[in-house]
Amino acid sequence: MTFANRGFFAALLLCLTAPLGAVDLVVNESVPLDTLSRSAVRSIFSMRTTSWPDGKPIQVFVMGDRTELHATFSKEILGVFPHQLRRAWNRQIFTGTGQAPAKVETEREMLDRITNTPGAIGYISEELINEQIRKIAVE
Repeated sequence: MTFANRGFFAALLLCLTAPLGAVDLVVNESVPLDTLSRSAVRSIFSMRTTSWPDGKPIQVFVMGDRTELHATFSKEILGVFPHQLRRAWNRQIFTGTGQAPAKVETEREMLDRITNTPGAIGYISEELINEQIRKIAVE
């Protein structure tokens, strides 16, 4: 099996084993929205939209490209593959027009950072939703 074939099969396996619908978009309680369009969420996570409608800055938190939760979020919520999202961040970094989101290592760290950062947005497994953060519906 060639290296390219192994990559294809690894990506296919990831698609087949990722828990569909097991991830929720969440924000800090300071964010005054209950819903966002899919295109708005894509714009936020690709770092093109940097402030909320009230003018306050958006702080985006993500997990590593190879985590199952990030892959599920990218594919199910954003409709893109993680490498496409990474490419958008790299383009902005290398051209000096933007930056990458803040990376966290664990869901617990994601929960803590969103809870304690005004204007924060990220994603966690649906079973971790609590009263300190708000779930945002994606239309």
